[in-house]
Amino acid sequence: MRIAVVGQIARDLVLVVPEVPGSGGRAGVLERREMLGGKGANIARGTRQLGATAALVGVVGDDREGRLLVERLGADGVATTAVVCREGVRTALIVDVVCAGEYRYLEDVPGPTLVTADDVRAASATLAGADAVIVQLQQPADAALAAVRAATGLVVLDGAPGGRAAELLAAADVVRADHREAEALTGRSITGAEAALRAGRELLARGPSVVALEVSGEANVLTWSGGSAVIPLTDEEVVDTTGGGDAFVAALTVALSRGDDPEDAGRLATAAAGRAVGHPGGRTDLAGLPSGARHVG
Repeated sequence: MRIAVVGQIARDLVLVVPEVPGSGGRAGVLERREMLGGKGANIARGTRQLGATAALVGVVGDDREGRLLVERLGADGVATTAVVCREGVRTALIVDVVCAGEYRYLEDVPGPTLVTADDVRAASATLAGADAVIVQLQQPADAALAAVRAATGLVVLDGAPGGRAAELLAAADVVRADHREAEALTGRSITGAEAALRAGRELLARGPSVVALEVSGEANVLTWSGGSAVIPLTDEEVVDTTGGGDAFVAALTVALSRGDDPEDAGRLATAAAGRAVGHPGGRTDLAGLPSGARHVG
């Protein structure tokens, strides 16, 4: 399987604290991690760990941090020929402050570190040669649309588009969204599995063949033309939900690309997300995840 990902690359700084101080306060740091991050990088690395050949279309700055992140991607087995090093730009930085299982992000993501339609066109051979293309929708809508048009294989959208939603959904095969993104896509409140099923069916009518929506803290709900499945979340202790969605998308895409039915693909993806939330930060080891993984508990 050859999978290409269009999405963000960032340096992640993860700080685990016992409490978040108020104005004028301070708190010690219990744990500190610095790592390759960004949703695009996380997803690409996840697909590689699950046995696919992975390539990433993304942007780093022309600085030491950017060069180190590209080296780390290469060491992780992700092809970086389509990664752009943007001159005169600092690499994106995301600070993930984790306290009692909840995160707060501080983001320094300069506009020029987002993927442009020109970047996508320059990577057209990478996208056209992939069995699946994952488009992470934190990127500008025109770049996302250029990516889905360049794809010849399975098209997977991750998130909610900031614009041109009708065109993107019409061109997609698979859509995955967390509960906030699902509410933005449908205008519905996703308060439970039944609401997610109704929202999923509405989205199917707009183009995709498979829709995966999160019901926060409860389940992942998949709908497709032949049926639906409500898959409970795994019972791992939640340390930090950062990276859970990235792991889900990576596993879902790998499973669907190799021919798994949507329910089995959703179960594998839910197991991958469960592994991701058990530690601080979004860098997750998905190697060895059982292909027939099921909910535990």
